[in-house]
Amino acid sequence: MPPPSDIVKVAIEWPGANAQLMEIDQKKPLSSIIREVCDGWSLSGSEQFALRYADGPQLYITEQSRSEIKNGTILRLAISSARAARQLLDRIQSHGIDSRLEALKELAKLSADPTFATEFISMEGIGTLARLVESGTHFGEMLAFTLTAFLELMDHGIVSWDLISLSFIKQVGKVSVECNRDCIICGSVGEIAGYVNQPMVDVSILQRSLAILESMVLNSHSLYHRVAQEITVGQLIGHLSNQEIQTYAIALINALFLKAPEDRRQEEHTNPLDQRLTEMASTLAQKHLRSIILNHVIRGNRPIKAEMAHQLYVLQVLTFNLLEERMMTKMDPSDQAQRDIIFELRRIAFDGENDPSGTEKRKAMYTKDYKMLGFTNHVNPAMDFTQTPPGMLALDNMLYLAKLHQDTYIRIVLENSSREDKHECPFGRCAIELTRMLCEILQVGELPNEGCNDYHPMFFTHDRAWEEFFCVCIQLLNKTWKEMRATAEDFNKVMQVVREQITRTLAMKPSSLDQLKGKLRGLSYSEILRLRQSERMSQDDFQSPPIIELRERIQPEILELIKQQRLNRLCEGSCFRKLGNRRRQEKFWFCRLSLNHKVLHYGDLDESPQGEVPFELLTDKIPVSDIKSVVTGKDCPHMKEKSALKQNKEVLEQAFSILYDPDENLNFVAPNKYEYCIWTDGLCALLGREMGSDLTRSDLDTLISMEMKLRLLDLENITIPEAPPPVPKEPSTYNFTYNYG
Repeated sequence: MPPPSDIVKVAIEWPGANAQLMEIDQKKPLSSIIREVCDGWSLSGSEQFALRYADGPQLYITEQSRSEIKNGTILRLAISSARAARQLLDRIQSHGIDSRLEALKELAKLSADPTFATEFISMEGIGTLARLVESGTHFGEMLAFTLTAFLELMDHGIVSWDLISLSFIKQVGKVSVECNRDCIICGSVGEIAGYVNQPMVDVSILQRSLAILESMVLNSHSLYHRVAQEITVGQLIGHLSNQEIQTYAIALINALFLKAPEDRRQEEHTNPLDQRLTEMASTLAQKHLRSIILNHVIRGNRPIKAEMAHQLYVLQVLTFNLLEERMMTKMDPSDQAQRDIIFELRRIAFDGENDPSGTEKRKAMYTKDYKMLGFTNHVNPAMDFTQTPPGMLALDNMLYLAKLHQDTYIRIVLENSSREDKHECPFGRCAIELTRMLCEILQVGELPNEGCNDYHPMFFTHDRAWEEFFCVCIQLLNKTWKEMRATAEDFNKVMQVVREQITRTLAMKPSSLDQLKGKLRGLSYSEILRLRQSERMSQDDFQSPPIIELRERIQPEILELIKQQRLNRLCEGSCFRKLGNRRRQEKFWFCRLSLNHKVLHYGDLDESPQGEVPFELLTDKIPVSDIKSVVTGKDCPHMKEKSALKQNKEVLEQAFSILYDPDENLNFVAPNKYEYCIWTDGLCALLGREMGSDLTRSDLDTLISMEMKLRLLDLENITIPEAPPPVPKEPSTYNFTYNYG
């Protein structure tokens, strides 16, 4: 019989002794188990000992975590966490350099253990480490281990960063980039910032200092201000050329930007092109952060790891979030400065220097021009920018295109103004909707997602990457509009295709804007259609034997469902046109199946009916039992008789006849292909024959595909084996039972 679930078999080690093999009863107190282990090695004072894992992080085992012990685990008897914390704290404060270094090295390892960290912090260990940093007398490995231990202890969240500030942050030191490694800084933020600013500090110290500063910024509003006074983005840029600390430097830059107050990140602007940049954007531009990241990180000689990819993604999101204010700002139709931007768009497109002198003539001409520019509101286009998003951001994009890509802008506007009305691409409406779409795709205004690494290298290749991206996409939209020969009614359809073109291209991660243009050129409308068709076919990958078997089992159910739909449709009936009547007034007749599926009722009508025709009005009938067969096309008697109709391909394809006893027939010409398929399928079903129309095949594929996906929903993205798993061998004995009690 298997051992009880509360018994765990483990091995326990002790230095200089043979390991003990034990069965731990999880119902017994942990202190009793430790006492038994100590008795096995004749160790007294069992309360001074504890159990730790021998492998991996070597965490202490507590009453809360003991349930995680598995059979076969190797444990180690060690001194208790409280005793270890006291010993390390005493050794750290000793005068012996070697002893202190070894203690700090061990502390750096143990600090990751929450049990040990709780004991060490309760003994004011954080304050001791802070004083070591503030002294400015520790360098090299000793300082690196001190900073590592401090960061690990703080990461447990036991002590608030704000509470630390009273003892740990006494005075912020003033540090310059020219500091040498012998400077002493009073105040630990200043001290750590000093290590970051010093040009000759060890890499390990820089890594930990940057990580601590990042945690300070992210976890404390007051510490953000202290760090921001000591560290500037310009000073951090110098560290981006060092591949060992690039990730830490960018993480701190992101933290400073993320926690910056709104009044520092965003400021109000007037002219969208000549405006003064925000402090954050100004730093990005003036300190060449973008180009340094591009050359030393993205295009560096090392592959980008997951953490670096995440930090680049965060920086990308924060950069795009600078657009949020403009995106959420509505245009004020009464603001003359904002209206002047629209006038400028009109002037660039139509060169309106020789405006007519009369007010009414000028107003009429402006209205015509605004219509040609593609605005929805021709009289007052400012109203088009009152919806947020995209707000004023759309107008900014349009003005950027008009001024910096003037030839492209004029070509798009004039090209569409010369088209037929029904095929013109409305530039203004498209630009506004495209801006909204790009904001959704790039998640402008949303906070970065933890664990997301979706950054795009091309956005680091240009100082105005957002605007340039818009300019590429508006040209794509205009090109796709022409390829689809779209009209105003197709606007939403075109935008859906353009969204798919953009998202597919972004998924390819083009490395530059030029590469983006090339990939977009390859994703024409016809290529999108081809890809959609190909994906639909590949999605229905039902080739493995188990799936084929399931499909075969489902198919009869689906065919029965289709059969019932066809018969129900025959019971409702259909109206048919009589052939051979050359009079201007056409004649019709109606046919429907009885509700018990035994009789076909039909009769002439004076006009096409609106809805069902009662059985009482249908004077003729044919018992289903008398029907011999159903023929179609040129095999129909009325197609053989009417030789002139042989030239009418549509009539020929929609003709069918019922042959019944004694040698009689009832001839039909369906009003459309759909009714033809419904009736031929329904009649075949009545006769117990296979329904073979195109509509049946289409319905069968659609319904089976839907049913298969529903039944296999829990197996999505799981590879289904080609063959069933082997049946296991029979057990040697059957001396086992199941206890359901």
